[in-house]
Amino acid sequence: MPRVVHFEIHAADPERARLFYGHVFEWDPQQWEDQPYWLITTGPQGTPGIDGAMLPRRGPDPERSQPVNAFVCTIGVDDLDATIERAMDAGGAIAMPRTTVPGVGYLAYLNDTEGNIFGALQPDDAAA
Repeated sequence: MPRVVHFEIHAADPERARLFYGHVFEWDPQQWEDQPYWLITTGPQGTPGIDGAMLPRRGPDPERSQPVNAFVCTIGVDDLDATIERAMDAGGAIAMPRTTVPGVGYLAYLNDTEGNIFGALQPDDAAA
């Protein structure tokens, strides 16, 4: 069965986005050769998850009030409330407040500084 193997974050200001994701998730995007493309490692090799990249946005910035119109990547976190707080401190916004997904955990959708939507999920099998 096909699996997602890579993600890309499109940014009007890649440096601003790099600082945002560094603050919120401790990611450290590294520029690939001399290209306007930054590789993102999200965890150690051999652990669950995928890595991705960041690149300059081609086209207009998304409207923060528009509904989701693309794939949303959701990032597993240990503390959803702390993640939301770090995102807000770094210039992000709440796209969908914390909600309970029964038997799965707690989920919120956030906007990064570029207007992109991403999910943050705190797993909890006992969530009701």
